[in-house]
Amino acid sequence: MAVIEELIRTENNETLSFGNYKLAAKSKLDNFEFGGDLYKVKTFKEITKLERNGMFVYESVPGTTVSQLHVTDRGIEFNVEGPEDAQITLELEEQAEYQVLVGGTSVGNMKTNLGGKLSLSVELNEDAPVAVKIEKA
Repeated sequence: MAVIEELIRTENNETLSFGNYKLAAKSKLDNFEFGGDLYKVKTFKEITKLERNGMFVYESVPGTTVSQLHVTDRGIEFNVEGPEDAQITLELEEQAEYQVLVGGTSVGNMKTNLGGKLSLSVELNEDAPVAVKIEKA
């Protein structure tokens, strides 16, 4: 997988890919339409953030590249790549429990807070995408 030069794009399998952790300066793209929703991405080497209809979806520190993002009513799954380990925060259902798999390995169940946020750390190496799957327990 490579960085997303256009910042965000739709894939052939109806998923989203976004982010460019190689950018030295902040870049953003607003009003990207996908599935009837409007997305906004902000990305560069220090942070990558995705919003849908003005609401938080994804954030990573430092910046990452995400491919094949697929959100359902049961959870979220995607592949993530970056130059170093990243702290990822996702917006899910409030106070719900989710099973978290990173690289195909279960890291256990995690519960979202009152705002529906779930944070996890992912060990990353450049040019080696890691699969993340979070599904309601």
